[in-house]
Amino acid sequence: MTGYAEILAGVAGTGRRLTRDELEARRLLGEQAAEAGHSLRSLVRLHLDATRASWPGGTTDSGPGVTDTVLAAVTQAVDAFAEGYERAQRLAVRQEEAARREFIDDLLYGRSDLGRLAERAERFGLVLSHAHAVAVAEGPEAYDDTAPVTRLVETALISRFGDRRILITTKNGQLICIAPGDQDDVLAFFAKQAYAATDGSRVAIGRPQTGAGGVVHSYEEALSTLELADRLELDEPVLRAADLLVYPVLTRDRQAMADLVLSVLGPLRGARGGAEPLLRTLEVYFDAGCTAAEAARRLRLSVRALTYRLDRIHQLTGANPADPVHRYTLQTAVIGARLLRWPAQEI
Repeated sequence: MTGYAEILAGVAGTGRRLTRDELEARRLLGEQAAEAGHSLRSLVRLHLDATRASWPGGTTDSGPGVTDTVLAAVTQAVDAFAEGYERAQRLAVRQEEAARREFIDDLLYGRSDLGRLAERAERFGLVLSHAHAVAVAEGPEAYDDTAPVTRLVETALISRFGDRRILITTKNGQLICIAPGDQDDVLAFFAKQAYAATDGSRVAIGRPQTGAGGVVHSYEEALSTLELADRLELDEPVLRAADLLVYPVLTRDRQAMADLVLSVLGPLRGARGGAEPLLRTLEVYFDAGCTAAEAARRLRLSVRALTYRLDRIHQLTGANPADPVHRYTLQTAVIGARLLRWPAQEI
């Protein structure tokens, strides 16, 4: 309130408007008040109280003209003060957003000193000494922190779980939820909300991992799971890395997997129509639990036609899909073919 009463007295005595320096001084005071954490509402009330206390009354010059002049000055002063206050708030918000984004980048990329990262994490509600799991949702479009979908999902989680040390953010156009590793209900609810808000997104959930580096590992697992789901053409809307651990094992030695695919399934390229129809037949047959009737239904074939295809596969590869001894090798080779995108891509 520094200098406010003097400004009113000067305006009442001369009928002038506030000078440029006076307005800038009120703006600077507004900035300082915002930085000190004062409420704008209480500050406006203080201005009004000060106006009433220093109102130029009791003189012959205090008629309607003076009243209008003083009220105009009050409007100018309060408006400039509020402008400075809001300017400081916008700057603080931008700085907070920049700090949050920098923290998210460091957290998900494993950059920065882990001890320092853990200190910064507490500011955003995370205790990195505990285990955390990360869920990643990708939708039909890219999302950022200000997107309506992001706000909708974040509001739903806050309304449901309150302050549970949950962090909702975005990275590379994907929605991300970081939650304590023992609160799977949070990640399941996030998956449900993200699926609904994005008109059918796919969500991958990494395994809980401990420590500051654990968030990175869980995040990378979720990303790998999304990529894996794309390669295998999986239809499930929610995928858990823990349920798909066998696939990274199979692809760890790419050359060995390529050799298996070519040696076991390579002969299918000699079939009429190429390898793809017979490869698809094997894939559906295994997904149907090796039940011919169910596989035929899914492929929209007669059981007889399906049996013919299985016999043809046996003739070309020497491996019988109905034989338990051969089945594991064939099924592993089929999974490898999907992971390596064979036969569409040469390996």
